[in-house]
Amino acid sequence: MAHAISALIRAAVFVRDLDRSTAFYQALGFDGVYFDGMLDGPSAAGVLFIPDSSKVRCRILKKQGGPNFGMVGLFEVTDPVPPALPPSEGPPRIGEVALVIYAKPVADAIAAARAAGAVWAPDAISFNMPHRQQMEVCLRDPDGVLINLVERDPAEQHNTEPVVL
Repeated sequence: MAHAISALIRAAVFVRDLDRSTAFYQALGFDGVYFDGMLDGPSAAGVLFIPDSSKVRCRILKKQGGPNFGMVGLFEVTDPVPPALPPSEGPPRIGEVALVIYAKPVADAIAAARAAGAVWAPDAISFNMPHRQQMEVCLRDPDGVLINLVERDPAEQHNTEPVVL
């Protein structure tokens, strides 16, 4: 029997400072809150394989009035703080995931990201593919998470047809 699977619901990002990261993602347009609170200690510890004493603050951001998918979940773990990945301020690394977000105009989203603490944010360039050309940039949030901003109308996220060459 086949199992059912949803679209990608959210990216879970483990952050050093929940409030700083919230301000960053709100600057990109994630202006609604799906959930904000502390997660249950024992069950969160069990799922994340962290000590039972850990505290987990969680804030899940989404587009205000939008669907409950395509969200960014921000998680701040303390008591103890888990080890951090080495800082990254440049291009992608093997095994790394990029959060892909449509933004129009992309230059405004880059400026907002820079003002909100992006640790790496070059200018967008024209990205040429067989089926289209668009302005894009890869940048990094305050914790070094890779984000790919694509200059496309956000309404295009609702398109259902695959690319045809």
